[in-house]
Amino acid sequence: MGLDNKIVNLGIFRGENELEFIERFGEEDSCFEYLYKYKWSNGFECPSCGCKESYQGKKKEYFKICKGCIRAVSPTSQTLFHNVKFGIVKAFYIVFKMSATTKSISAEQLAKTVGINRKSALLFQHKVRAAMKSSGNHPMEGNVEADEALVGGKEKGKIGRGAEKKALIVVAVEKNGTSGIKRMYARHIENASTIELSKIFKMHISKDAKVVTDKWKSYQRIGKDYNITQEKSKPGENFNVIHRGIQQLKSWIRGIHHSVDKRYLQAYLDEFCYRINRSIHKDTIFDNLIQRMVFAQPMNKNQLKNTYCN
Repeated sequence: MGLDNKIVNLGIFRGENELEFIERFGEEDSCFEYLYKYKWSNGFECPSCGCKESYQGKKKEYFKICKGCIRAVSPTSQTLFHNVKFGIVKAFYIVFKMSATTKSISAEQLAKTVGINRKSALLFQHKVRAAMKSSGNHPMEGNVEADEALVGGKEKGKIGRGAEKKALIVVAVEKNGTSGIKRMYARHIENASTIELSKIFKMHISKDAKVVTDKWKSYQRIGKDYNITQEKSKPGENFNVIHRGIQQLKSWIRGIHHSVDKRYLQAYLDEFCYRINRSIHKDTIFDNLIQRMVFAQPMNKNQLKNTYCN
């Protein structure tokens, strides 16, 4: 059986069983097969000359050789797996731990588990988080709640929207019935102004959604373009769904990562929300994330900084 026929018949990985994952992806060939499955699913195009014709590599069968410029193109080329220094097997394992496991894993623990240094682990984790970032193509509909929250260490004598040394975020949840979370998005914002709060509305909330917020004045201005109802916040009586989501987010950051660099806070928010939003499709979450990483453009350290720190 030729490689292309073998790849066509290659089934996707399903589930959250770590032993099954290791059994399937414990060798480089298995990982490259899986990347090959998606890398050229829409045909080949040489990143150097644009030629669309290729032939199979002989020494490295997972490579394609461009007929135009004879460049050998790897399945990791032009993906977020490009130039991974510690090997594709460990890279796949990191993707699995960040997607299919219940709470993900910190860079410190990951470095110890796979035998790489913390900086390498953290850099690749940020690449995975970049793939987890929402496209914004599917705005929330139906009943939505929005609110701000502070994340970070405790500050004595400082509470509310202006607390120092904490990061301000705005969160929105699409409710599933009366008490469940169907989808959740969060954005790191500089302040609670109309301009900053409107970012999550523009990217993640449909103008047809029925949005409930507290009485903060900035939401009133946003309400000119969105269907917003403002209610006075009464602890234990309203906003229970979004407050539960915010508490889960805070607990996750404290429990897994302890603290996060404000410059990269949005990356962690993207990871948390991706996992929440894919929870009903947990069986295929690893496969979904692999596809996202294959079709994303490669990013180096400076490009990651530009993505999250501007």
